[in-house]
Amino acid sequence: MLSRIGNRDVAKALANIVWLGLERVTQIVVAIVISGLLARYFGPDAFGKWQYANTLLLVLAPMTWVCGAEILVPTIVHRPAGEVGRVLGSAFVLRMAVSVLALVATWAWIAFGHLDALVGAMLAGLAVTMLFREPLVGVINAWLQSMTYSKPQLAASMFTALVKAALVYAFVRASAGFASFGWLWALEAAAIAGLLLHYYRKRHGGTLGWEFDGRLFRQFASAGTVFWIGLVCMYLFLKLDRLMLERFISFADLGRYSAAQQLNENWITLALMLAQTIAPAFVYRVQDTKLLKRNIIRLVAMTAALMIAGAIVLDLLAGFIITRVFGPDYEGAIDIFRWAVWLSVPAGIEAIGNLVVLKYQAKFVLLTKWLLALAVAFVVDWIAIPHLGGHGALIGLAVGYLAAASVNLYYIRYRLSA
Repeated sequence: MLSRIGNRDVAKALANIVWLGLERVTQIVVAIVISGLLARYFGPDAFGKWQYANTLLLVLAPMTWVCGAEILVPTIVHRPAGEVGRVLGSAFVLRMAVSVLALVATWAWIAFGHLDALVGAMLAGLAVTMLFREPLVGVINAWLQSMTYSKPQLAASMFTALVKAALVYAFVRASAGFASFGWLWALEAAAIAGLLLHYYRKRHGGTLGWEFDGRLFRQFASAGTVFWIGLVCMYLFLKLDRLMLERFISFADLGRYSAAQQLNENWITLALMLAQTIAPAFVYRVQDTKLLKRNIIRLVAMTAALMIAGAIVLDLLAGFIITRVFGPDYEGAIDIFRWAVWLSVPAGIEAIGNLVVLKYQAKFVLLTKWLLALAVAFVVDWIAIPHLGGHGALIGLAVGYLAAASVNLYYIRYRLSA
């Protein structure tokens, strides 16, 4: 089919979309299977600690996202082929330096006993992923994106995810220690990095050819700072519910809440996949203001309808889904899941509005939006969680998403008012 498409760029983009869809579906299925295995094996208390360790990792990881793809990919595209090694080498040194500092700080935090012993042991292995994800996988993925060819990275991600699922099953069957599972995530990140390094070297005659350039290093360190801080705020907002809940409820209840939220986050991922898929054709390439506004209205309506329909189905099947995936010990997660799935509606609408912010590279709008969402959610969580527990955390997320969507709406009306 793709061979019949005359425009080579369109064909490559469509192929990328297909691979992206396959990879996302694989990751969602694998995540659900692994969560079910671990939830049953750990029990609610240890599973709550596992989820809290993962939450801490996902809050720490954005610190390593300095010099993001929005900076690195255009730099690669606009540089002669002979300078790509210098660009990638400089970005690698910067990201590795930041990642090493983040890992050392995390291990020191654990060593000083600021965390529950099991949480710290789990996080010690999980944190090693920071050495591979951004310095190696992120840099090579930026090079692949510059060629509109993400297949190698997506294929490696799918393969290692399936292998990880098999290893998790083997560890469960062998009654492995709870803390040892964190090192499987580190092994997965190292494997993806190794596969992509092998592919890059193969494409470049068996050599890496990366060089350090001090001028590029300083440029990358300063460029994209606002975007970077905005993304850090976004991830803090997305994980704030579990960070706040840990102070007010038991790890067992946190495990049940996290079980419901993990399934819900996989559902919300569909909204993000939809946004990524349709963005180039319906937003990024559209220059006519009236057509763009019309497209955004239609996309918001379509996304809202899809999310509402899906939320209705998931709400009705909540009991069946939770007990089949996590087991009878997690029945307390059913009501949380029934309410949580409705967060997909404001999350999906926000994702569509965010496309306009990204189209015009409105970095201060992005930063303002997630700072506002984070601040509003924190206030609501602080008031609601002590009285309502997990339901209070869901209210905080809902209010935060609405705040972010409101900023998007304000910017769209301002930017497309002509």
